[in-house]
Amino acid sequence: MTREMALVVSVARAVCAHGGALVVPVGLALCAQGMAQEAEGRVTVRPEDTGEALVNPQMGWKLNFYSNILANYGSKLAPSDTLDDFPGLSCIYLRLPWAYIEPEEGQFNWAVVDAPAQRWIDKGLQVAFRFSVSESWMRYATPKWVEDAGAKGYSFTYGKGVDENGPFWEPDYADPVFLEKHGRFLAAAAARYDGNPNVAFIDVGSFGVWGEGHTFASTQIKYPAEVVKQHIDLYARHFKHTLLAANDDFSFQGDDTIAYALELGMTLRDDSILVQPPPNSYFHADMAQAFWPRLPVILEHEHYHPSMERKAWHRDIFLRAIEEYHASYMCIHWFPREFLEKERELIDKVNLRLGYRLQLREASWPARIARTERVGFASTWANAGVAPCYPGGYVAFTLKDAQGGIVAVFVDEAHNLRDLEVGPPDAAPVHAIPSTHGFAPNMPAGTFDVFVSVGMRDGTPVVALPLAGHDGHRRYRLGAIEVLAE
Repeated sequence: MTREMALVVSVARAVCAHGGALVVPVGLALCAQGMAQEAEGRVTVRPEDTGEALVNPQMGWKLNFYSNILANYGSKLAPSDTLDDFPGLSCIYLRLPWAYIEPEEGQFNWAVVDAPAQRWIDKGLQVAFRFSVSESWMRYATPKWVEDAGAKGYSFTYGKGVDENGPFWEPDYADPVFLEKHGRFLAAAAARYDGNPNVAFIDVGSFGVWGEGHTFASTQIKYPAEVVKQHIDLYARHFKHTLLAANDDFSFQGDDTIAYALELGMTLRDDSILVQPPPNSYFHADMAQAFWPRLPVILEHEHYHPSMERKAWHRDIFLRAIEEYHASYMCIHWFPREFLEKERELIDKVNLRLGYRLQLREASWPARIARTERVGFASTWANAGVAPCYPGGYVAFTLKDAQGGIVAVFVDEAHNLRDLEVGPPDAAPVHAIPSTHGFAPNMPAGTFDVFVSVGMRDGTPVVALPLAGHDGHRRYRLGAIEVLAE
């Protein structure tokens, strides 16, 4: 026994002898098991946040693998390079013109998305989609066969508007032929992706240039709000299970478009963070306030280099946007290796606040207990992120034997960590969660490791926590307990 361990044991015995509780810093939890079992008190641990990036459902960095153009931004990655070293990467975003997917009516080329998608799905990550119908770099983002079928549209010149000699074509967004053909495409997409657990969200991308909900850079035609609602309805009709995202710029066609999308259960995304220099770094944080308490808000910053060149890239404003929007997703809108190299410090700061971050502040349990008694666990929790834990989760304490076998699982079903409030940095509200449980009648006696996790009601872990000592399955070792036969 080391001098440090001997000192801890001595203090523990003295504390417990006077009726106190045994407090074990998480760093000593592994080596303090013996004296915890000797003491007639409770084991108490107060873990520290490891500071690591967490990959969790409904939050994280999303890579713009395709950003409208096939060459942006996953093109420089080898097929075997899945950015395993990018901290907090959770989602691969595939934004492509409709024409790439359905070059001929009824003939679908899903291969253009399936290959990159499967690289990350194999690693347990998710994908997201936008299918655009108007671009400022190719004439027919909507397949030409749609125009040939009678859909009305307009030629335009980027920055000029409608131009009969313009190089690009944009559909009339209210045209019934266009809406009917696009609806058939969405039906095919929904057959593949609606309710697919590998898909995080799908944008309503059928209105506006680049699918961004505006026509400023294309025809400059203003449409009634009812036309935008037609597109919202089109997606809602086909995607009944997967999260849909409405663009904040829909509001340029009418403020009620955003409220309408929220009413249908869609979330909000804003594609215009740091496009312009201050004071116009972003515009719609107020709009996000109706969404974030219920749904994960998605942010996309301007292409990294153009933002730098315009002197619009300000790291403090970037972080402020995450706070004010209560954002859950933030994009990587550049070549990811270069972005990681140049912005690692910013990325690390973002990972401490983006989405949710469930912190176990304290946990305690009896050092020794008879299996005929009910065992009581107490824990305190905080959400150190900017957004709720949307998937929710229940605290579970799992006991394992020396071989790593699970011998007991105790889940508190009375408290859903979805309900933890968020707060300013370093000021998240803390909630205490006590629970008592009975041992199974065939529970063996012995000394067991105590693990904590957050997940399903049956004890299946779901949420990664910023704790040391994980078992590879999102359970984290806190200490030990001795279960006596009598």
